[in-house]
This record gives sequence, C-alpha cells and structure tokens, in this order.
Amino acid sequence: MLHALVVLGLAGSTYGLTAAHKTVTIDDDGQIRRVSAYGRTVGDVLHFQGLTVLRGDEVTPDQSAPVADGGTIVVRSSREVTFEVDGRSSTFTTTALTVGDLISALGARGDGAVATASRSEPLGREPVRVSTMKTVNVAVDGSVLPIRTTQATVRDVLADAGITLADADATSVPLGAAAADGMVVLVSRGSTGADTVTEVLPFETKTIEEPALPRGYQHVRTTGRPGEAVTTYATRSLGGAEVERTVVSRTVTREPRTEIIVVGTMDPATVVVTPGTAKATAQALMAERGWGADQFACLDKLWTKESGWRVNAQNASSGAYGIPQALPGSKMGSAGADWRTNAATQITWGLGYIAGRYGTPCGAWSHSMDTGWY
Repeated sequence: MLHALVVLGLAGSTYGLTAAHKTVTIDDDGQIRRVSAYGRTVGDVLHFQGLTVLRGDEVTPDQSAPVADGGTIVVRSSREVTFEVDGRSSTFTTTALTVGDLISALGARGDGAVATASRSEPLGREPVRVSTMKTVNVAVDGSVLPIRTTQATVRDVLADAGITLADADATSVPLGAAAADGMVVLVSRGSTGADTVTEVLPFETKTIEEPALPRGYQHVRTTGRPGEAVTTYATRSLGGAEVERTVVSRTVTREPRTEIIVVGTMDPATVVVTPGTAKATAQALMAERGWGADQFACLDKLWTKESGWRVNAQNASSGAYGIPQALPGSKMGSAGADWRTNAATQITWGLGYIAGRYGTPCGAWSHSMDTGWY
C-alpha cells in the first residue's frame, strides 16, 4: 500500500512538472527569444527566466494570467523621456522603445511629423523634438493662405512656402517663434518707393473622397504652395499721398500648386476578421500599440495588396517575403528565428516597421496609394 502511494505521488509530481513546463516566446524590450520555462502564470515564467518587472513596466498578458504553451509574453520597461512637440516640452514616463513608437502615440497628428532623430532610433536620454504637420494661416498681399507644413519656426514656414520678404516687410509674429497649428501670421509689406513689387499668388484646395481610407481620416496628398509674381504699378499721387495704383504688367515667376486633400469614406466596421487567423493576430498586436479599428482597416488594405496575408508570399522579382513583404525577408529575423513560417513573428516585425517609418498603418497605406509601395 505504501509503495503504491509513493508511486502515485511520484506520478503526480511528474504530471505537475510536465503541466508547468512551457515553451514560450518572450519579447523583452524588442529582444525576442524562444525559451523553455516552468510556471503556471506569466509572472512565474518571467521569474524563472530571471526577468524583474519594476513599477511602471508593462507586461502582456498580465503577470497573474495563466501562460499557455507556445504563447508570447511582451515586456516593456518604463523610462523617463523629454518629448517636445511643436515647441511645447513635457517630461513623462513611457514604455515606448523607439522614437517612432513615441510619435505613433500622437495618432494621426504624428503622420508626416519630422523628428530630430530617426524613427527607428531607440529612446535614450536626449530629448526628442518633433514638428508635426500643421496649418499656419499666412495673410499676405490680400490673401489668406493655409500653409500645410512641418517646419518648426515662422521663418522656415515662410521660406518653405516660397514667400519672399523684403527688408522693409514685417510680420505680426517674430520670425523665430515656434510655428503652431492654427497660427495666423500677418505679413505687412513695407514701402520702399518702388513701383515694381514681388507678390504671392494664392493656391486652390481640392478635396477628394477616398473609399479605401477609413471615415474621418484625412491625408494631404499634395501640399499647396503659393505662386509668385512680379508686378509693376503705375501710381498717381495727390498732395504727397498715393491716391491711385494701376497694374502695368505682371509676370508670374512661379505658378501656384493646388493642395489636394484626400478624405476617407470607408466604414471600418465593414472589415470582417475570422478568429484564429493572421488578421486576428494583427488586431491583437495592434491593440497593444493603441491602434483601433480605423487603423486596422488601413492595415488590412495594405497587406491584402502586398501579400494577401499569406505567410509564404514571395515577390518573384524583388524577393520581398511574407505578410508584410519584408525586403529582404531575413530582416524579420529580428522578431524571431521562425520568421519564415510564423505569422505572429512577421506581423510583429511589420507593425514595428510601419510605426518606425510611417507612424501608423493609415500613414503607410496612404503612402502606398500615392506611390505604389511602402
């Protein structure tokens, strides 16, 4: 009888050890490895691997959640960063890994933003300075021009738009001031006594509806740029004051460029995702980044075009491989050694690439529609 109990006890303990043994993928601040570990919960496995989770760190799934064999655990360490957006600086704690991750938290506002460091650069101690796409309204020569720009200062906005300032001209805002969305800059032309002046020509704005972009999403396909003309006037004065000014000639030195704004009309709710598919995996991984249904609608369009969501999709001419069509496919090895066959590994890499280069899936899809590639 005692012998039987001992045998049962050993069998039970062996079963317990077997049940607790897991093979999981751990993504520790972008360092991805496949490990064998013992533990019933996520916290048990991390402890077994010697990983300490500090206050402010993020763990997905939660540390108290049961861990499944073959599952993935994502750990993001918190760090303090100084983030300056359009001249406004703030210091806070974040679990973002790269400059691109930080910018992607701005959502659509971060699309097209210009940073002082590459989006793929890891966050360090240096402040990250970002200039977002903004509209600066410039009132000049009788017109109000909505200038779409990522320039950081008023001086750079005017220069980038091709608005020439003469020595006697003045602006209502200092040229060195930070450019902000919705800002109004009045340019006052100074009097030099000359009858020939350089003036701006306003540009038109054209809006196009795009059913391949989610409703509410806007994308500036072509930024507007004012033209420029040199105008000669005939003037008549009375008692030392100018009372009449007539155009004698006008030469257009630069034609204005029409601004084209694309507005999405697609309902994101129409995108159907079957549980257990690569698309479902992408939805879950996107949720971890804070991207919702509208961004998934863009990703679905993008990767349906690129690969049809096939893990083994390969471009015969370029050699691009996998769901995100990485070129070369071996780039995805940074997300896991099983990059050739594992959809989750390919999607993890692909989302990181999109965040680093375009900010959001809609930013990547918009670029793809404009250029044919991303």
